Amino acid sequence: MAADHRGKRPHPVRELLIVAALFLAYKVGRLLVVGDLPTAYAHATHVWALERAWGLPDEATLQRSVLSHDGLVRAANRYYASVHFPATAALLLFTYLTRPALYRWARTLLAALSGVGFAIQALIPLAPPRLLSATGVLDTGRVVGPSAYGDPATDTLSNQYAAMPSLHVGWATVVAIVLIAAGRTRWRWLWLLHPLLTLTVVVITGNHYWLDAVAALALLGAILLVAPRPRAAPAATTRSTAGTTTEEPAGPLVTVAGVRRRLLARDAGGWRRGRTPASPARPLGGRQGRDDLAAGVLVEDPATASPHLPAFGERAHEQGQAENPEASVSAVS
Repeated sequence: MAADHRGKRPHPVRELLIVAALFLAYKVGRLLVVGDLPTAYAHATHVWALERAWGLPDEATLQRSVLSHDGLVRAANRYYASVHFPATAALLLFTYLTRPALYRWARTLLAALSGVGFAIQALIPLAPPRLLSATGVLDTGRVVGPSAYGDPATDTLSNQYAAMPSLHVGWATVVAIVLIAAGRTRWRWLWLLHPLLTLTVVVITGNHYWLDAVAALALLGAILLVAPRPRAAPAATTRSTAGTTTEEPAGPLVTVAGVRRRLLARDAGGWRRGRTPASPARPLGGRQGRDDLAAGVLVEDPATASPHLPAFGERAHEQGQAENPEASVSAVS
């Protein structure tokens, strides 16, 4: 059963205030979480040593492999500085307008990830690899440009000692997960390239360790386990040849060979006739014959004014209509 990504769109003013508060909390939180610099460098030394003990790739080695390509490094710096917020804002706007249920899910994931992330950054200040000389990692923003930060000693607009968890990687992963859930084709899995590219960029630019990304993904995984997911779409039940029932979305009024028919719909009050606006129209019968009537269709014959539910495979045409075997099925309003 597919997830219902439509639902009722939240009130725009309230949601705008919530989203604005989320982004404001991100900025304010980074300003407040300054931390103790000796502690931030001590934590960075422990993280670096732990990565080497676990045999993780050296961040400096990856960075050196691209330093000779100024254009590539400059593109990575721009990606780090300019994609993080716009991509997340675009996701929220897109899902709000087209997938309200997914919008609520995305908003919840981002708010929880950011809130817990800020708390971790306050408790565990961490200097990024570009500020720890023992790593041999350069600050590509200062060397090649453009830089997202100023001098750490005088920069009052951002907290540069909040490397763990990497919210760049965490937010990019939320964007990919939600867009994959919103998609329908195999190509939707290409959205996973966004967090993978983000991970590569934050390491190349010297802004994060591998373990910063691991911490963000572990935190997001825990949030996904407890966060409410989009609800499943309602379905109508149809009768099969074996007497069992299958679930199909309820459809609109249709006309087959001049006879009006409606798909049955089910709600809290039981079975009823009529449209269900929340459910899209779908083809009636898959590979049925041209004269066969799909199961679960209520026939309203104008000649008899007697609705009945035909069995699967019952012929929809009368003998007098045999001259028009190619009668089409069309939806009417």
